Amino acid sequence: MSPSLPGATPVAASGSGWVRYASPAVFYPLAGRLIPLLALAAALFAAAGLWVGLAVAPTDSQQGEVYRILFIHVAAAWMSMFLYLVMAGYAALGLIYNTRLSFMMMRALAPTGALFTFLTLWTGALWGKPTWGAWWVWDARLTSELILLFLYLGFMALQAATDDIRRADRGGAILLLAGVVNVPIIYFSVRWWSTLHQGASINLTTAPSMARIMVTAMLLMVAAFWLYSAAVALARVRGIIAAREPGVLHANRKEAR
Repeated sequence: MSPSLPGATPVAASGSGWVRYASPAVFYPLAGRLIPLLALAAALFAAAGLWVGLAVAPTDSQQGEVYRILFIHVAAAWMSMFLYLVMAGYAALGLIYNTRLSFMMMRALAPTGALFTFLTLWTGALWGKPTWGAWWVWDARLTSELILLFLYLGFMALQAATDDIRRADRGGAILLLAGVVNVPIIYFSVRWWSTLHQGASINLTTAPSMARIMVTAMLLMVAAFWLYSAAVALARVRGIIAAREPGVLHANRKEAR
C-alpha cells in the first residue's frame, strides 16, 4: 500500500465504489468524521514518541544529549519531503483528470508542508550549533531543504496572487511538478556530494545504525507527524470546500437536521 493522505482518489469512468469520494460533496462529511480520530491518534503517538525519545532512549555516546533534537528533526524532514510529493501527486491528478478535490487537497497541504520544512531547518540549526559550531552552513542538504521551503512559500504566494481559482490551481500544480526534482536532490545530497550533514540513519536496504529504542522513538514521531498532517489537511480542505462550493455545506447541514 502506497502512503498517502485521505482524499487521494484517482478519477475513473464509474462513480461507484471508493472513487465517489473524489466528489467534494461526498468527501466533506467523511473528512469531518476522520479529523477527531486522526487528531487523537496524532496526540497519542506524539506523547509516546517524546516520552521514548526524551526519557527512555539512552544518551548518545558521541553527541550527548543534543542528539535528542533529531527525533523531531528527522521526522519533520521526512514529512517535508513526503508532503511535497503528495502535493505533486494531487497536482498531477488535477491536471490529468481535472478533479476539483485534487486541487483542493494540494492547496490544503501546503501550509503544513511549509511548517515541517521550517521546523526541519530550525531544529537543524539547534543541532548544528553545538555539533558543527555554526547555526548555518551552505551544505548541499541544508541548501536544498531551504529551496524546498521557498517552493512551498512560492506555491502559497502564487495561490494568493490571483482571484482566478482555476488559473491559481493550474499554475500551482505546474510549479509543484517542476519542483519535484528538488526532493531526490535533498535525499541523495549526502551521497552525491561531500557534505557536513550525516548520512541516513535509517534506510530500506541496510540495518539501522541507531539503537532500536532510538529508531522506535523516531518512527513514533513520524507517525505522529503524519497523523497530524492528515488531520490538519482534512480540516483545511473542508474550509476550502465550504468556500468554493457553499452548496455542499448547505446540503450537509440539511442532512444533519
